Amino acid sequence: MDVTAELERRLRAALAPQRLVVIDESDDHRGHIGHVPGTPTHFRVLVRAETLAGLGRLERQRAVYAAVGDLMGDPVHALAIDAGGPEEPDPAADAG
Repeated sequence: MDVTAELERRLRAALAPQRLVVIDESDDHRGHIGHVPGTPTHFRVLVRAETLAGLGRLERQRAVYAAVGDLMGDPVHALAIDAGGPEEPDPAADAG
């Protein structure tokens, strides 16, 4: 299974985001618990969706976990989440 593509598919289906970025950060976690060489295990997601607008941080994270829940633990060991409504700043755009 292509874990990155599956995360993206599930998040798109559940949240209908205006912006979605899924990044495999597994290589950055070499030597950490949960890292399996050559296997995607650690991810970062940026999601901006109207469905998340007006929700608190905890509710947004719960919405993301509800979409990808059964992937957590195996194959996904860690998931960093930056979730918000479409009007919220995009750190990638701010970095430029």
